[in-house]
Amino acid sequence: MLLPVLALVLATGAVQAQDGRYAEGDDANTHYGWADVLRVDPVYGVARTEVPRQECYDEPVVRREGGGNTTAGTVLGAVIGGVLGNTVGKGDGRKAATVAGAVAGGAVGHGVAGRGQREYDDTVTRCRQVSSVSEQRRLMGYDVEYRYHGDVYVSRLNYDPGERLRVRVSVAPAE
Repeated sequence: MLLPVLALVLATGAVQAQDGRYAEGDDANTHYGWADVLRVDPVYGVARTEVPRQECYDEPVVRREGGGNTTAGTVLGAVIGGVLGNTVGKGDGRKAATVAGAVAGGAVGHGVAGRGQREYDDTVTRCRQVSSVSEQRRLMGYDVEYRYHGDVYVSRLNYDPGERLRVRVSVAPAE
C-alpha cells in the first residue's frame, strides 16, 4: 500500500529545493525531505561597470612675455602714418600718400610695440574625462543536480548545498 501512495505522490507532486532558512508552511499537502546531491556546477557571469577616469597629457606651447600691446601699436602707428601721409601728399597723390603713410605707420607701430617681447617654449598639462568599461567575472549561483526518491532534479541555487539538500514536496491533484 505504501508503494502506490509514494508513486502517486511522485507522479502528481512537485519536488523543489528548499533552503533551510525558510519557514515551513501550514499546507497539509506539503512536507519536507532530504535529497542526495549528485553534482554542483558553479555558474559564472560577466558584470560590466563603467569607470570614469582622468586622462592627462603635456602639450608644448610658445609663451610671449614683455613688450606692449602690438594691436594698439599697429593701430596708433597707422593713424599717425596716415595723418603724416595726408599732410605730405598734394593733389591727386594725397590719397595714395595717406594710404602709404597708414601702412608704413602701422608696420612701424607694430615693431615698436613688440620690442622687448620674448618668446620661450613651455608645456601645459591638459586633462579630459574619459570612461573605460571594466568587466569582471562573478559567481552568479550554482546549478545543483540532486536525486529524491529515485528521480533526478536540477535547480539553480544561490549557495552550494553540500552533499545533501533539503527539499519541499508538494502534492496536488492532476487536472
